[in-house]
Amino acid sequence: MRYWLMKSEPDEFSIDDLARSPRRTTSWFGVRNYQARNYMRDGMKVGDLALFYHSSCADPGVAGIVEHGTGSCRPTRAGQYQ
Repeated sequence: MRYWLMKSEPDEFSIDDLARSPRRTTSWFGVRNYQARNYMRDGMKVGDLALFYHSSCADPGVAGIVEHGTGSCRPTRAGQYQ
């Protein structure tokens, strides 16, 4: 198992948005960095965990922990999203 850091601006997509998504899954899109995209495409495996990091906001930091599924991430432990 590997561990990753997934950054998102909460105004665009927050951990709360992920928790409200159908089956608490979503596609990760808008990755502009080619190396990051390649890591996500080639390196991430089902069951890997990632820190879900809120950036560019009043209170930046880790908002929760997500688990990588088949083409998606879902919260596993994030305060109220246990």
